[in-house]
Amino acid sequence: MILRAIRRSVTLASVLALCLPRLWLYRLRGPMTLVRRAQWGRDAGRQLLPALGIRFKVIGQIPERGLLVSNHLSYLDILILGTVLPCFFVSKSEISRWPFFGWMSRTGGTIYLERSSRESAEKVSKEIRERLDLPVMVVLFPEGTSTDGSKLLRFRSRLFAPAIDTGSPVTAAAIRYVPDDGAPERELCWFGDEAFLPHLWRALGGAGFTAEVHFGESRVYTDRRIAAEATHADVVEMRGGETPAAQPDAAVAAIVK
Repeated sequence: MILRAIRRSVTLASVLALCLPRLWLYRLRGPMTLVRRAQWGRDAGRQLLPALGIRFKVIGQIPERGLLVSNHLSYLDILILGTVLPCFFVSKSEISRWPFFGWMSRTGGTIYLERSSRESAEKVSKEIRERLDLPVMVVLFPEGTSTDGSKLLRFRSRLFAPAIDTGSPVTAAAIRYVPDDGAPERELCWFGDEAFLPHLWRALGGAGFTAEVHFGESRVYTDRRIAAEATHADVVEMRGGETPAAQPDAAVAAIVK
């Protein structure tokens, strides 16, 4: 495990060192628009995932625009989803201050949210609304935190509002980690009070895993709370987990396909 972690650490450092020259090459080809920032993030992810011993498998049709809402198991979800499709993430502001990864997220066009600030939430909603017009997905983790995967937390509906207001499609995504050595998914999740670096070291030393990314059907909703409830149910179903609480009959009438 230690030798594997050291080997992957060296590979990861080499890949990270190449991210800056690749960014320069992108800039030489034209202005770094928001769309090109998302594309750069996808290309960087394609180099980073193998260095971490991560593969991915896509189930369902990859959406092309609108709001994507997903369960959240760790910071690795950002690399995984950002590699599957070009996208912008809505993330907690602390990530912007992480060494190197913070720079990568800023360069990739991440939208940062101060979780305790109402003013920040309003600003983020405005940014999401503007970006929903672009041919790039906006990704939201509506649980508000990462978990051990055993239970899907309630989806917070506030940041669904920009998609409702603009009539943009909303798509649910379910992420599952499948370790190569048959270990429980929980062993790869980053949750609670665990520090970042110890988790990263453990992930580097692990056997590797496949990230299954399951996409649901894209829908247009007319109410943010119903959108949150319906996509929550979609994620639960795609992960094959707990049975969600019954949804109100109004949910059916509120969905415009």
